[in-house]
Amino acid sequence: MYSNERKINKFFQYWLFVSLILVFLIIIVGGLTRLTDSGLSITEWELFKGLLPPLSENSWNEYFEEYKKIPQYKLLNSNMTIGEFKIIFYWEYFHRILARLIGLFFLLPLIYFYFSKKIRSNYINICFLISLLIILQGIIGWFMVQSGLVNDITVSHYRLSIHLSTAIIIISLIYWLIMNAYNKKNKTFFTYSKHNLPFQILIILIFLQIIMGAFVSGLDAGKIYQTWPMMDGNYFPNDYFFINFKSLFELDNHSLVQFYHRNLAYLIIIYLIFLTIFIYKKKMHNLYFPLGVLLFFLFFQVILGIFTLITGLNIYLASAHQITSVFLVFGALNLYYYRAK
Repeated sequence: MYSNERKINKFFQYWLFVSLILVFLIIIVGGLTRLTDSGLSITEWELFKGLLPPLSENSWNEYFEEYKKIPQYKLLNSNMTIGEFKIIFYWEYFHRILARLIGLFFLLPLIYFYFSKKIRSNYINICFLISLLIILQGIIGWFMVQSGLVNDITVSHYRLSIHLSTAIIIISLIYWLIMNAYNKKNKTFFTYSKHNLPFQILIILIFLQIIMGAFVSGLDAGKIYQTWPMMDGNYFPNDYFFINFKSLFELDNHSLVQFYHRNLAYLIIIYLIFLTIFIYKKKMHNLYFPLGVLLFFLFFQVILGIFTLITGLNIYLASAHQITSVFLVFGALNLYYYRAK
């Protein structure tokens, strides 16, 4: 009986790890779908019918004709051939297939673990929360796509940021659960205490930066001011004018969004420098290694961000920039986990 319980717990850990990889993979594919402007290529949410791609020329023509009805085709891609359409179609198609796979892969084993009664109840409760977020993520995804089908040539950057934020919350919860299951601990994800607060603030800052990055991506705000460290020779964007306090929250303004994304990065760097000094002054030896890993990813992310900008949004660099943001989240969570009481 004890041996069977150990096997189930091992299976639980492996299941979580594969789930983490799948969510990580869909974040990568989702980012590339956005970078290639492929997200609007399938204009309907076909839960069952969309399991298979078009298998005949007639089917391809039907999908292409539907795409021709939306503003993105009329205003941006009116010269697109059906061959070019197939490329953007497959990016969105694989994104949706992967989403379905994640939903099934997470929900079905969870039912087994629930009835086995061999997994800690609080672990199962978090897994059910993750399941609800995965379902919600599918709804948000379609809600996001709808925003680009009528009046705009791209999706709403607000809805895009909600979509990405939800993915980051999902992968963070899975990562935290893996840490708990592997270490046989029961650490709460976000419990307030003065010991945890400096590390929680770091996670919040990184999360806000990812949201701002989604704004930059959704607005294509990286296509302006492609210089660093100044914005075309100025610290402040020269096409933004402060009117009143409310104007600081004009998050439809491309220049302002890029300015915030840059300066939030500087703030994170400064904050992490002070946190590093704090950790070494307090001689928190168990945090030295996770801190070193986090500093490496932060340095790498900053370099990627700069080169993504000055190379005119190279798609490979932009994708690597998004991927590294996930590793940055893992690094911050890892640091917090070994500090959390």
